[in-house]
Amino acid sequence: MFKIIQIGKYLRRKCKEQYLLFLMTFSVLSACGQVKIDKTMKFNDLTPDEQEVILNKATEKPFIGKYVTNKEPGTYICKRCNAPLYRSSDKFDSSCGWPSFDDEIKDAVLRIPDADGRRTEIVCATCGAHLGHVFEGEGFTAKNTRHCVNSISMNFISEKAKTVDTAYFASGCFWGTEYHFMKAAGVRSTAVGYMGGHTENPTYKEVCTGTTGHAETTEVIFDQTKTSFENLVKLFFETHDFTQIGGQGSDIGDQYRSVIFYTSLSQKQTAEKYIRVLTDKGYKVATKLQPAGEFWDAEDYHQQYYEKKNGTPYCHIYRKIF
Repeated sequence: MFKIIQIGKYLRRKCKEQYLLFLMTFSVLSACGQVKIDKTMKFNDLTPDEQEVILNKATEKPFIGKYVTNKEPGTYICKRCNAPLYRSSDKFDSSCGWPSFDDEIKDAVLRIPDADGRRTEIVCATCGAHLGHVFEGEGFTAKNTRHCVNSISMNFISEKAKTVDTAYFASGCFWGTEYHFMKAAGVRSTAVGYMGGHTENPTYKEVCTGTTGHAETTEVIFDQTKTSFENLVKLFFETHDFTQIGGQGSDIGDQYRSVIFYTSLSQKQTAEKYIRVLTDKGYKVATKLQPAGEFWDAEDYHQQYYEKKNGTPYCHIYRKIF
């Protein structure tokens, strides 16, 4: 009996050690900056079943997931935060019962030693949502890697599902901002208005007082098969002085501030990428990133102003940077 008790104590101690090792490893990874979760991020609502897998690290039953046999071209995104995770071109049939990928979108997935001490867990690098496990050396594909992912941890965006998207840019007087975007390849339409303030349906006169909090903003509707948000961000930075604070050129006032109002996490990440690029080039970037809010159309005489006047902007001049 004494030996059985001693063995039991030993096993409990080993299990505890493994668990503590896992916690320490996760803490070190977090401290090293590999797990970066934006505390202001708003997560999607999850069903109880989704919470069990995504938050509590359970595993859905094999062969029941909606994406096990999906072969449609598109992108798999995190169900909790909408961050892009996998491309359909990296998906393959492993006959394991769960969606399998031999590669992830760069920096989208984080690997963590599993609590069982044997496997490697994979989580969304943006929000920490549990995805599944990764295995190597199985020989399924040339990359010799298998990301075994729970369908319930993901959503799927078909390439056919969404070809049109919307972006919002503020870079001083919206006449000049719109002038360049309306001429850009892949842009279907543009409009000018106000965003980022605290009053409803503001007028131009009210915005000009600087008391409504709004920025003069251009709405850009673009065809993703012909251009990308990344191209638009480059154009945004190349057509105004993004280092100026409190205005643009001789237009001084908070309503003329430089802002990218992002509509998705993907847009935010792209904007952050180019701010880092500019910072590395030595620029002191004054551009702010804010989630898009209500867009209030400006008065008709502001729309496509320079096209109506057959003129050109006085402070929005294109200069190549990238």
